[in-house]
Amino acid sequence: MQENLFEAAYCCLLAAEITDKIQLTQQTVAAWQAGKLSLDAYPVQPIPQAGQPARLNLVTPRAVPKRGLSSVAGKIALLHAVAHIEFNAINLAWDAVYRFQNMPPEFYADWVQVAAEEAYHFNLIHAQLQHYGAEYGDLPAHKGLWDMATDTAHDVLVRMALVPRVLEARGLDATPSIIHKLQQAGETALVEILEIILRDEIGHVAKGSYWFHWLCQQRGLEPETTFRQLLKQHFRGKLRGALNWEARLAAGFTAKELENLWASYHSKS
Repeated sequence: MQENLFEAAYCCLLAAEITDKIQLTQQTVAAWQAGKLSLDAYPVQPIPQAGQPARLNLVTPRAVPKRGLSSVAGKIALLHAVAHIEFNAINLAWDAVYRFQNMPPEFYADWVQVAAEEAYHFNLIHAQLQHYGAEYGDLPAHKGLWDMATDTAHDVLVRMALVPRVLEARGLDATPSIIHKLQQAGETALVEILEIILRDEIGHVAKGSYWFHWLCQQRGLEPETTFRQLLKQHFRGKLRGALNWEARLAAGFTAKELENLWASYHSKS
């Protein structure tokens, strides 16, 4: 076991197989919480693709299997898509720890906790996937999730703006409608799992909001203007679907931000 948090995070990132990544994540979290890992500098390298199961086939969004609740295949596709998001979320949390080594210790405490919670979410979803006789990696998956990590690798402020406050915040928007459909289908176990995930993801986005605002203060930037500028630079399309105002407000967005987001980046599906 490593004695340096950044090296340990790097090992978690590179771990490809499911069992290895989850075990390394749990061991690193435990070592950090026990005060056994230092914050001594460790070489930072580009990671074009974080570790993932060798059999996983990454494809364009249109090539991902259709999800639904009317068939076992549709349920497997839905569960696999959520598992893919959570597996990537583990990697994104560890990359925030590994890559940005000039932050306060509280930053690392936050993202180590996020990594732990994302691993827990993955285990919950993967157990449901296995219930249907499937494993993560059995189906093709969206290839774009890690792209945002590489696009924001140059600046922790940009990372905090665009990963927690855009990618994860979109999960806050989408999850309630999925929960509603699962409730209608009588999928009680899945509803309970997604409610846990939604609760924890509000906390993850809140951590992103906190550090984004902290970094803006350090650099003398106005947060809402900076966030809008970053959205314009990195997102050309529209944000589709409803905004989960209650969850986003709890996660550190202001009402003014949400009004601007709705006006500038929302279009009806």
